[in-house]
Amino acid sequence: MITSEPRMAEWLRLIRAEYAESPGMALTKPQVQRLWGLDAPTCDALLDRLVTDGYLRRTRTVGYIRADGR
Repeated sequence: MITSEPRMAEWLRLIRAEYAESPGMALTKPQVQRLWGLDAPTCDALLDRLVTDGYLRRTRTVGYIRADGR
């Protein structure tokens, strides 16, 4: 699990960059975990933060896409 704010900030930058470089990318939580090798609590914290920040939104199929639709 993420233990420090700087480490969380690094993951958030990385995930944002990947979504920015791949327009239309839609990933489920298990796909996010596999892609970046995250444990479930860390993945939850990161996805929750990205949704709260308005960068990602959840789809009806429990995927995560960019909130701006790109």
